[in-house]
Amino acid sequence: MLKVISSLAIKAAYLELVPQFEKSSGCQVATEWAGMVDIRKRVQAGEPADALIASAALIDELTQLGRIVPGSRVDLAKSGVGVAVRSGAPRPDIGSVEALKRALRAAKSIGYSSGPSGVYLSGLFERLGIAGELKPKLTQTPPGVFVGELIARGEFEIGFQQVPELLAVAGIDLVGPLPREIQAITVFSGGIPVAAREPESAQALLGFLASPQAAAVKRKTGFLG
Repeated sequence: MLKVISSLAIKAAYLELVPQFEKSSGCQVATEWAGMVDIRKRVQAGEPADALIASAALIDELTQLGRIVPGSRVDLAKSGVGVAVRSGAPRPDIGSVEALKRALRAAKSIGYSSGPSGVYLSGLFERLGIAGELKPKLTQTPPGVFVGELIARGEFEIGFQQVPELLAVAGIDLVGPLPREIQAITVFSGGIPVAAREPESAQALLGFLASPQAAAVKRKTGFLG
């Protein structure tokens, strides 16, 4: 039995693909889902796993810290940051940077994640010169929480997260990706922990998830390329 600790960002595609891997390989996979902050904490605390799936940046960081086998990183998918509102709500114009700024100024409440997209957005709001005026209505969700779920419950008027994470939630409408000139692309990768009990099977799983056979499912669930 393989143990995988994975980012929620890839969950929809992963849940469709892993049964195919299990059937073809005869290897069963047990998966635990977590946000990036918690993945880092769990790995640094020495929690055992056979494979990790997280941002490429986190896989590289954990490799440098001696927690991931050097050279085991496999890039699986990439995605951009999206904008969503509650289903049926008016869709703001986000077609340009200035339009996005107007939409954010008009929104009563804004949610964003604690993952890579949230880190990026914190800096983006500063660069756009609107961080101060947005601060009273900005809420960063806890690690491992889908921003879209809170949008669907009416807690946020508008929210940001990786596009695949927004598409995975019912009750919201994806308005679209960030404008191209301020978009941030996150690469999601897998890696093998140094203490993995089944490293060969784990590498086979990551290879399958990165294969051309998996590409259509990843595109369908919101990943790029």
